[in-house]
Amino acid sequence: MKKTKMLLGLSLVAVSGLILVAADHIDAPATMSGDAGDITDVYAFQGQNTSNLVFAVNTQGLLSPNATGAATFKDNVMVEINIDNNGDNVEDLVIQAIKKDDKMYFFGPVAPGTTGTSSTVKTASASGSVTISKYGTAALTAEQNGMKFFAGPRDDPFFFDLGQFKAILGGTATGFNNPGTDTFAGTNVMSIVVEVPKSMLGSSSTVGVWAETKKKQ
Repeated sequence: MKKTKMLLGLSLVAVSGLILVAADHIDAPATMSGDAGDITDVYAFQGQNTSNLVFAVNTQGLLSPNATGAATFKDNVMVEINIDNNGDNVEDLVIQAIKKDDKMYFFGPVAPGTTGTSSTVKTASASGSVTISKYGTAALTAEQNGMKFFAGPRDDPFFFDLGQFKAILGGTATGFNNPGTDTFAGTNVMSIVVEVPKSMLGSSSTVGVWAETKKKQ
């Protein structure tokens, strides 16, 4: 997997001990990929072990329960988590996730070979792998080299009242309802989750994080 010209997700800046999330569930038709490359959310938060940071990238949003069983990651799509630890908005470290057969393979955190929209797979920095969980079965996780990994379908954790949001924009409502209506209730996503010791991310107390999906050329 050498280079890419496809950038489908870019989100989340400045993690300093808070739970942060960026979301983009419904893309314009021109950018809707219809495959494993469409990022819906990026999350970064402190782990239950407070010495760790957890990164979660969700793709393929709005999956119905019936469609989830057939949803898969694609062998030619790499998910790359970018980490900026010096505040210049350029990735200093990357974590790469690539599917092969029934497993997801992870590389990094490691300095990228190239920055920006083109990437090379850092095969010399393999950090672990996990069997991809199947819909309707127990979640499978793996722990290797001090890191923890998961890949598979999950209930979409993002809560947003899209109907009321549109009403506010249209001038027919002045605020959100309490409680609101979760537009994404009952839908699923395909998730990649990595838990990493903070010591692997550099000495900065604040990091910027964004995710990309890239196709093999």
